[in-house]
Amino acid sequence: MSDASHEGAAAGAPGPTTPSWAEPAPPDPRRWWGLVVIAIAQLMVVLDATIVNIALPSAQRDLGISDANRQWVITAYTLAFGGLLLLGGRIADLVGRKRTFMVGLVGFAVASGLGGAATGSGLLFGARALQGAFAALLAPSALSLLTTTFTIGKERSKAFGIYGAIAGGGAAIGLMAGGLLTEYLTWRWCLYVNVPVAVIAFAGAAVFLRDKPERDRVHLDVPGVVLGCGGLVAIVYACSEAQPRGWGDGLVVGLLAGGVLLLGVFAWWQTRARHPLLPLHIVRNRNRGGAFLTMGLAVIALFGMFLFMTYYLQTVLGYSPVKTGLAFLPMVAAIVVGSTQISARLLHRIPPRFLMVPGALLAAVGLFTLRFLTAAPAYVSHVLPAMLLVGLGMGLTFMPVMATATSGVAPHDSGVTSATVNTAQQVGGSIGTALLNTIATSTSATFIASRLADAARRSAGAGLTPAVRDGIVKSGVVHGFTVAIGVGSAIMVLAALVAGLMVNGRPPQQGPMPAADSAESADAAV
Repeated sequence: MSDASHEGAAAGAPGPTTPSWAEPAPPDPRRWWGLVVIAIAQLMVVLDATIVNIALPSAQRDLGISDANRQWVITAYTLAFGGLLLLGGRIADLVGRKRTFMVGLVGFAVASGLGGAATGSGLLFGARALQGAFAALLAPSALSLLTTTFTIGKERSKAFGIYGAIAGGGAAIGLMAGGLLTEYLTWRWCLYVNVPVAVIAFAGAAVFLRDKPERDRVHLDVPGVVLGCGGLVAIVYACSEAQPRGWGDGLVVGLLAGGVLLLGVFAWWQTRARHPLLPLHIVRNRNRGGAFLTMGLAVIALFGMFLFMTYYLQTVLGYSPVKTGLAFLPMVAAIVVGSTQISARLLHRIPPRFLMVPGALLAAVGLFTLRFLTAAPAYVSHVLPAMLLVGLGMGLTFMPVMATATSGVAPHDSGVTSATVNTAQQVGGSIGTALLNTIATSTSATFIASRLADAARRSAGAGLTPAVRDGIVKSGVVHGFTVAIGVGSAIMVLAALVAGLMVNGRPPQQGPMPAADSAESADAAV
């Protein structure tokens, strides 16, 4: 008998009847205002992973942060966020999604204010870690609120279309906002801006969001928390350290091995725990598992593109922070169109993979286009078409991925399921940034060394002029970017392959999980 069956028996529910939680509640007339609140909060969480990127040089100068430590402004956030997501999702199931959402908003606002007022690097790093911890409460509770609020076909597709646009475009919006705030105000406003946004979202949540906690069906698996969160923290930290240290460094290898070991023990424990942190029938479901994997692979390639295009536009083409941020605007627009105008209109009519596969392939073509970048200005001819293709592809992909991953899940598991989606996104982003950056820097170094040696031989001892040397260095940097983006394009093709082979379900169900979608049927779908 499965865990789901045990729970049903414990509740005294007759076997063949549909459980009470599977009966759709009447739609809340305030649900669309609730979607606005959820969207605002989710956008705040997603863009905060990148909003400080462009502001980082200013913050480093202002606070006297060393080059070796500056990465912690980014890493502290992603480490806490990615490592604590499973715990945050289960807390949402335990104490209530709305309550967790509102606590997350308050904590995120306080942490943002502390970071903006930081007078030293330690306070800034600590504030960023607090932001990540409260984001780990916000993100899964936001997605699970969306899942339990919108259960009717077309409405669900429309809501997930908006949410998918935020998930795909939030990082790019963060780059735009960071450029504007840094250039026209100060880097501190990249953090301060969260305070009024969180206050507005908190007020909206109190009025428009509705939730019924499943306290009697959820328990906290403490050993699972230690093993699962510890493994995720180790892997995310290893990926962040791989950027400055390299993948062969002893600390990086040790952290990766330790993280994988902890997650292996975590998976073993989840088969034996009475109340598992992550019930394995959630990830063993073929369609859901395929959606998680597709998300992780797609984000690996996407975050690599954000990193390289930011450096390309600023260091190679000489764009200002504002101009760099605005250069990403077409991609954001394409994501919104793909998610809300195409995916949202088609998802309830066609199987999800009919959107995921073309979307991932379209994004792969866009990334491959960037393989032909040169050090000469090429925004209109190369960057713009690539951004439009990648944006449209991500809009087609992210929305059905999230809808599929959260479809047919019992309310008492919606928080941890939503957390798993966000974990795939965060871990994929961390791996992608580190992996592709390592490929880019090593390729650039080899290219530059070879070309400088050739140029020195041709000069016959006359020496290289600064202009020639700078030209070689700039060409080498771009070459490294194009090689790494080419790898990202191949990873995106792999995401399309995974979606095509694993996600074989019909259009997402119109309401909460039916009784048939128990642990047994999920296992049978593998």
